[in-house]
Order: sequence, then C-alpha cells, then structure tokens
Amino acid sequence: MSASCSLNINASLNSEQQASLEDQILLSALQRAEPNAYETLISRFQAPVYNLAWRLLDDPGDAGDVVQEVFLKVFRNVDSFRGDSTLRTWIYRITVNESHNRRRWLFRHRKGETGIEEVYAGEDCREVPLVDSGETPFDFTMNREAQVLLEEGLAAISPSFRAALVLREMEEMSYEEIAAVLDISIGTVKSRIVRGREALRGYLADRLKPVGALQLVPGQVKG
Repeated sequence: MSASCSLNINASLNSEQQASLEDQILLSALQRAEPNAYETLISRFQAPVYNLAWRLLDDPGDAGDVVQEVFLKVFRNVDSFRGDSTLRTWIYRITVNESHNRRRWLFRHRKGETGIEEVYAGEDCREVPLVDSGETPFDFTMNREAQVLLEEGLAAISPSFRAALVLREMEEMSYEEIAAVLDISIGTVKSRIVRGREALRGYLADRLKPVGALQLVPGQVKG
C-alpha cells in the first residue's frame, strides 16, 4: 500500500520536480555516507560538470582538472551543505567558481590570456535588462561545422557573459537558478545574457561573412 502510494505521488510530478526529488534523496544518502551514493553522484553529474567547465574554459585538459576539484569539494563539504539551493545549483556554483579560479591561474601563467575580472559600468545595479529583440545565436539546428563555430564564439566572448549564456541556453536553467549559481541579481543575469547574445552574434556574423555557404536552419531552443 505504501509503495503504491509512493509510486502514485512520483507519477504526478513533472520532470523538474522529479529531478529535484532525486537530488534530495541523493543528498540525504551522501550525508549518511551510504556506500553507493558517491558513485551515483559522479554518474549523474560528471558529464554535466565536465561540459560546463569545458565551455567556460575551452580546454578539455583544464576542464578535467576542474571536474576533479569540483567533486573533491563536494565530498569534503556535503555534510555542511544546508540545502539553501538545489544540489544541482550548488554543484554548478562550485563548477563555475573552480573554472574562474582555473582561468585566473592561467592568466597569471600565460601571457595574453583574457582575465576573468571584467567590469561593466552599471551592470550590477541594472535590474531592467536590455531589450533583446532578435533571434539568439542558439536558435538553430546546426550541422557540425556550425556547432564548432558556435563553440569558438563562446570561447571568444567575455567569460562573465559566457557563463550566463551556457547556463541559460545549454543547461536550460531559469534566471533564478543562474542568479544563485553566479551569485548575482536576476537583473544582472538578464543583462549578461542579452550582452552575451549580442557579442556572440557579432562574432558569428564576422566569421560567416567569408564563408557564406554555412547553412543554419531555424530550430527550437528555450529562450
């Protein structure tokens, strides 16, 4: 009877609620140090963490190093995690922070690297975002060549814009979740996304001018 009731409750949840419930169950298992909990954590989050770090750093080796640091921090701090955010938001916040730390290290050791700390006048106090009236650079179903070009464009724009764009367009996070991950206001999240899209459009437009033959077919991506 109890099992049936549980199944009926779970069946009524949407995918987002189901994922949140699974994360809560996993978090409880981690905090109880259950034998298979860490394997489940890695299985569930290793690929998303790697993909996020890779897109923020544009280097598979650096992304791999970040993944190791992220899971070490999760393992060391899971007992003190109070659940102020979802497990995914917490892990993504660690990933973004570790990626930023890695970029700072690279900046100190490699000349000519763009620094992570960039200041945009009035950004942190702008609660009304810029109007983004055009299609986003992600509103396409792309062939492999165009996908590579998009990844190059992400690597070329400001790291601050890149982080907000990747979380929104590729991880499909809400503005509230992105604000929690990046520890900024929702207005700043929206501003960075708009500015990032414009910067990415500019990069793609410049690169596509001499190519001409690259076909981009409109698709459906969450806006």
